[in-house]
Amino acid sequence: MFNKILIANRGEIAVRVIRACREMGIRTVAVHSDVDRECLHVKLADESVCIGPAQPQESYLNIANIISAAEITGADAIHPGYGFLSENTYFADVCESCNIKFIGPSKITIQMMGDKSEAKKTMKKAGVPTIPGTEECITADNPKLFKIAKDIGYPIIVKASSGGGGKGMRIVTSEDSLKNAILTAEAEAKAAFGNGDVYLEKYIEEPKHIEFQILGDMKGDVVSFPERDCSVQRRHQKLIEESPSLISDKLRKKMGHAARLAAKAVKYVTAGTIEFLVDKKGNFYFMEMNTRIQVEHPVTEMVSGIDLLKEQIRLAAGERLGYTYDEIEIKGHVIECRINAEDSENNFIPSPGKIDTLILPGGIGVRVDTHIYAGYTVPSTYDSLIAKLLVMDSTREKAIARMQRALSEFEISGIKTTIPFHKVTMANDFYKKGEVYTNFIQKRIFNEK
Repeated sequence: MFNKILIANRGEIAVRVIRACREMGIRTVAVHSDVDRECLHVKLADESVCIGPAQPQESYLNIANIISAAEITGADAIHPGYGFLSENTYFADVCESCNIKFIGPSKITIQMMGDKSEAKKTMKKAGVPTIPGTEECITADNPKLFKIAKDIGYPIIVKASSGGGGKGMRIVTSEDSLKNAILTAEAEAKAAFGNGDVYLEKYIEEPKHIEFQILGDMKGDVVSFPERDCSVQRRHQKLIEESPSLISDKLRKKMGHAARLAAKAVKYVTAGTIEFLVDKKGNFYFMEMNTRIQVEHPVTEMVSGIDLLKEQIRLAAGERLGYTYDEIEIKGHVIECRINAEDSENNFIPSPGKIDTLILPGGIGVRVDTHIYAGYTVPSTYDSLIAKLLVMDSTREKAIARMQRALSEFEISGIKTTIPFHKVTMANDFYKKGEVYTNFIQKRIFNEK
């Protein structure tokens, strides 16, 4: 097992990793930018190192400074969290060359799954259902562009080959806007990820976004967990997740089997997620693999009772899984609301600033993952996620009621948050009935106002 782990991240995920390490008897090193000196992860870690100015390129994306911090403090492993360098093959390679364990899958797996068109080919070969579309990247000047698009069938979605978070994506309903959509997506992808490659896929209308958490060890054993429904999204970014979803037991088993096939096809080690789209007929299609721990991992932890961060660290250290997917139980129904520093009543614009007062909800079946506290200043430089509120109860109906209670207790003053949006959603009749698809916010929340 590792003696000391450096967390190459910030905020609530850094806090989450530090807490797991402390319970495992592992010392921790927090890295931080100059504006994050007072962040909670810095206060909780055994040691801390400033790695640069506020801009991510000069701090949390500065590989040389992070490696130097690890070497100076004697860390024998680095946990990348999610975002930043968590799916960066060069960073994983540098860690390996410096004899520092990268807590994640191999650099080959990251590279294979990080290129979405390459990932799609790999999954297709493994027998995992994939969305109809191009297997190679495409450009606006391709002479067969319109024929290819016609064969796929409109509507089509243009997607960036690298990255995620909704960047480099455009929906196209006819050939009139196809070329412009490709050019726009290419430019956006290039700016966001340094790679402007895009490909075309059939756009599945009103699907559910269902994902399966997987764990794999170095001996080739793989388990999948009860699925998470992540269909409540805005601009392709998730806001609410829950588990289990409302799919049938038969479909759950079928999709879980496909998720394990996908993981074994790339010899997956540690924690990852296989994401699918499910249409209204119950057909499901591989969308992508996230080669890291995800924001919504606490949903799976609560519904299964298994600490995924500890498992991820154990598996990275070479330990065996020690259980099968048949032994993983669904212990209740879990809902997670992401609390962002955004004005949800004004097009979700960011709302950084100082938190004057903070009252966190509690009680049975309630969990809050956060790095904020009264007096903390939310910087404008980073992602707006400030907390994750989770509840669990025996049924979905009871979980919704518990979430409504918890949201009513959650008070933050000084900044705007997405709490009002979550209150509206929990009271929405379509949400209560489980009639939730990826266009839920546009169709059932904003259109009702």
